[in-house]
Amino acid sequence: MKNYKQILEENRAWAEETFAKVDSKLRKIAVRSRDIAADGVDENGRHKPCPNIGGWTRGFFGGLNAMMYEHTRAEEYLACAKSIESLLDVALTEKTTELHHDVGFQWHILSGALWRILGDKGSRTRNLFAASLLASRFNVDGGFITAWNGQKQKNWTIIDTLMNLPLLYWASREIGDDRFKLVAMAQADTALCDHLREDGSVAHIVEHDRETGDVVCTYAGQGCAVGSSWSRGQSWAVYGFTLSYIHTGEERYLNAAKQVANYFIANCCDDWLPRIDFRAPAEPVYYDSTAGLIAACGMMELGKRLPENEGGMYMNAAVKLVRAICDAFGNFDENTDYIIGNGSVRYPIPGTYTEAQAGVHISIIYADYYFAEALLKLLGSEFLPW
Repeated sequence: MKNYKQILEENRAWAEETFAKVDSKLRKIAVRSRDIAADGVDENGRHKPCPNIGGWTRGFFGGLNAMMYEHTRAEEYLACAKSIESLLDVALTEKTTELHHDVGFQWHILSGALWRILGDKGSRTRNLFAASLLASRFNVDGGFITAWNGQKQKNWTIIDTLMNLPLLYWASREIGDDRFKLVAMAQADTALCDHLREDGSVAHIVEHDRETGDVVCTYAGQGCAVGSSWSRGQSWAVYGFTLSYIHTGEERYLNAAKQVANYFIANCCDDWLPRIDFRAPAEPVYYDSTAGLIAACGMMELGKRLPENEGGMYMNAAVKLVRAICDAFGNFDENTDYIIGNGSVRYPIPGTYTEAQAGVHISIIYADYYFAEALLKLLGSEFLPW
């Protein structure tokens, strides 16, 4: 097996060529979509205004532009990122009670990134406020961060929350208070004990006893059934456990990341195009490009932190995922506002969700975000938005 650096070098020319196309397209999008907290596109392939500014995906377009600015220093990206950050202020000031476990997706990759890039104190304040909101969701007796806001969901945790924990690790370092880090590690340990299965698959949603933290039951969530394996949940776990390892140095998170990554690789290595659920029926075939790109970013960071040959295995898988998804679902037409297609929100359960209701094979903003992040990693960028 080639090592991490060899694989990086072998794919550098492809990464440079592909990034040049992405950069050319995104600069135009940054100008025409500057005042849109983009989530998806309309029938003409153009970003459409989002009705809910507090939605969990609203930070990705601004975060994408902040990440591109960090690498290129192109002013179009900075102007767009700052514009989106200002738009999201409405969510902080007027929709605070509607926010939930996903504030890291909304602010850490945008305001947190702008603070680190620019030293913007307003961005720092926004990010610290978001961190306080996330920490406030911690159930002290049960030892977990509550997902969502419904009465039914008050004792639920979800695997997605792992990707929001870097906001708390950052806050602890930023203000010299380990309480945020302790909350983050408690949630990471909950995911490790209650969401991670022995075979490396993960449960999307777990309901807990509020007082003891014990598992009451699990739910299908966005997968096809209870006990199934929703691929984006797997990718949140690959990257999320890796990030908890990066921020804490705790080996148990590294081992968990490897366990989930191995399962992910085994279940999509035939063509490197992840299905929505790894335990779904063979037909019809439903893809989720977002799962592959998120997992690839996690595997690249994981590979960096392992011995050469072992790290090369994860880097090799990451490159295969990114290149296969680019070949199958990439769109470099500069008259449209998305780059990667065939994202899927959830599995379309017959009799419950139609394909349209489930958001199957659509453009999703975080597919573009993680594709750009993966390309930057292939180009050697050391900037970690998380």
